[in-house]
Amino acid sequence: MVSDALIAGCIRKDPRAEHELYRALYPLMMGICSRYERNRQDATARMNEGFLKVLLNLAKRRPEVPFEAWVRRIIINTVIDGFRKEKERKTRESMDAPMDGHGSTEVNDYLRQMEAEAFAQLLHQVPDMSRKVFNLFAIDGYGHAEIAAMLGISEGTSKWHVSHARGLLQEAIAGLARKAPKKTALP
Repeated sequence: MVSDALIAGCIRKDPRAEHELYRALYPLMMGICSRYERNRQDATARMNEGFLKVLLNLAKRRPEVPFEAWVRRIIINTVIDGFRKEKERKTRESMDAPMDGHGSTEVNDYLRQMEAEAFAQLLHQVPDMSRKVFNLFAIDGYGHAEIAAMLGISEGTSKWHVSHARGLLQEAIAGLARKAPKKTALP
C-alpha cells in the first residue's frame, strides 16, 4: 500500500520519494506490461513510460479513486497507446482459421494443474494483436466495445481475436497435457 506521505513527496518532486514509489509499484506495473509485451525489454520500456505518466499526473489524481487502480489504468493505457503507434508500422496480421475444440476434457484437467507462469509463457506464443485483445478481455475485464474503441477495431474483430487466442491456447495446453506424465491412482 502506498502512503499519502509518499505520494505528497512525489508531487513535490522529491527524488527519494519517486524512487521509493517506483520500487513499490514495480511488481504491479511490470506484471501488467509483461502480459502485453513479448520481451522483457519492451515491457520495461512501457512500464517506465507509464511510470513517468504516473509521476506527471499525480497532482491531478482524484483522491476518491484507489491509487493502485489509477496506476493500473495508466499503465494499461500506456501499453495500448504504444500498441497503436506500433500498429501503424506493422503490416496487417494474417487471419488463421479458428482451431477446433476437441480434447477439451484433457485441456481442462491439465489447466487446473498449470501454474500462472507456465500459462504466461503460452500466452506469449499467441500473435500480438490476439494476445493484447485476450488480455484486455479475459484478464483486465474490458468489454468488446471498450476494446474496439481503444484499439481502433470493430467489436466483431475483438471477439474474433479472443476466440482465436482461446483456440491457440487450448491447442497448446492440449499438447502439453498429452506430453504430461499421467497420474495413476493409488490402490
